[in-house]
Formats: sequence, structure tokens, C-alpha cells
Amino acid sequence: MTDTRTRPWHGIMVATALPLRADLSVDLDAYAEHVRWLLAHGCDGVVPNGSLGEYQTLTDAERAAVVRTAVEAAGDGSRVMPGVAAYGSAESRRWAEQAAEAGAGSVLLLPPNAYRADEEAVRAHYAEVAKAGLPVVAYNNPVDTKVDLTPALLARLHADGTIVAVKEFSGDVRRAYEIAELAPGLDLLVGADDVLLELALAGAVGWIAGYPNALPESAATLYRAAVAGDLATALPLYKALHSLYRWDSKTEFVQAIKLSMDLAGRPGGPTRPPRLPLTGAAEAAVRAATEKALAEGLR
Repeated sequence: MTDTRTRPWHGIMVATALPLRADLSVDLDAYAEHVRWLLAHGCDGVVPNGSLGEYQTLTDAERAAVVRTAVEAAGDGSRVMPGVAAYGSAESRRWAEQAAEAGAGSVLLLPPNAYRADEEAVRAHYAEVAKAGLPVVAYNNPVDTKVDLTPALLARLHADGTIVAVKEFSGDVRRAYEIAELAPGLDLLVGADDVLLELALAGAVGWIAGYPNALPESAATLYRAAVAGDLATALPLYKALHSLYRWDSKTEFVQAIKLSMDLAGRPGGPTRPPRLPLTGAAEAAVRAATEKALAEGLR
């Protein structure tokens, strides 16, 4: 598809699920095909090695291979934003350097998450990784990391010159307006599928997305209508998809999205331990919501 973005981190950047074989080995061929398929069906780029890509369970060799595969499959490194999270800043910088060597256009970076880091540690962490030379998108996920990139802290990081955008996953849509006031040059990216419409209307210029792994075409229509303020198109789609999208904010989001991918004919497959397959009410809910969406012609 034609690239109409003005920055590599703009548009729909899909946090890609990683296809695994039955023996839990990484299927790079299936992953490459999935990247190409997403770009052909309305998405702008991919984010390999995020939480949805199960990066925490990958070996170093697997993690590096996933980035190289994504860049090659995309055919344009600006469409690839690898996750470079790690327990240490030096390791995150090495992953950012690997992303640069592979030809990626930007990287996504969590704050320190091995402990509840204070502001100075967070600023030093982003400064270290920025030395790799690629634009850094901050990832605010205070629920899982216990480190909150508040609007004020994001403004300081932007003033430091170490971040260009933020994936905002706190769920507090009010922050969009404070971020715009304190750091008007910092790009806001939707970080959770179930606040897409709210953050798009508040000025987001991108979406680091989960559920487009299964249903990219309807997501592309929804996103572009939302950022254009076309509520007549966006709101009915959002309501139709929200029962699925809210799984992106649940603990079982990887399993849920992979199950929906399986049902939609995409390479979802198993997850690596400690994640276990969905069972019982959770599995039934995801199946029902996915089958309903597919029956309504959402793809």
C-alpha cells in the first residue's frame, strides 16, 4: 500500500503476534507472510518483539531474527518499529542498535521495569537507548511496569530529546489533552485497542494495535474514520468491534488475539509458557465475539 505517513511511527503499526509451530519453535516463514498480509490489508507497519510478540520468551537469536524478518518482509524499514525492552538500559540500547543495523525506522521502549524506577532513572534509561540513533517511542504501561510515564515526565523526556512519541496504554484518555498542553511536539499513539476512538478524537496520530492481527481491514477503516472525525463511520464499527478490542487490555490478550487469528484463518497458534491456552468462559467469550464479527462481514 502507498505510504502516506509523515513519520515512521504514524498510522496503524500492528504489534505483531508471532506464529509458533506445535513444538513452540518460531515459524519465521509464517511471520514474514503475516507481515506482508497486514501491509496489504490496510496497515501501515509492524511492531515486532512487543509483548504480543512474546519477546520475553525468545532467545537472543530468535529475537534478532524476528526483526530482520520483519524488515525484509515489509520491504521498507520505516514500516518496522521493534520493541527493545529489556531489564537493563545497556541491553535495550543493544537491541536498538540491532534494530538500526537491520534497517528499522524507529523503536518502542518501555521504561525500566525490573523495579519501580524514579524519574532520574527513567530519564537516564531513555537517554542511553536514544544514543543508538533511532527515534524512540516511549511505551507507558503503568499497570504492568509499575512505572508511570505521566504527562509531566513525558514532557521532560521530550525536552531531553530522547523520545518522539508515546504509546499511551494507561487507559486514562484525559491524559491526551495534558500531554498536548505540556509537550505539543510529542506525538500521541493509541496504545490500547479499547480506547482507540477516544484517543483518535483527542489527536492521536498513530495506533500501536493488537486486534488488526486478526481483522485488519475493518480496523483500518475504523482508524482512518476516527482520526478524520467521521463519527458516522467510526462509531458503529467501534461498537461492533469493542467486545473484541477490550481483550487487548486484559492479562490474556496474547492468547485472545491468537485465538481470534486462528478463527479468522491467520497464523495464530499456541503461546509459549508461562502463558497457557484460553479455556472455559474466556475461550467461549473470545470465540463468540470473533465469530459474531466475522458473521457481520468484519475482516
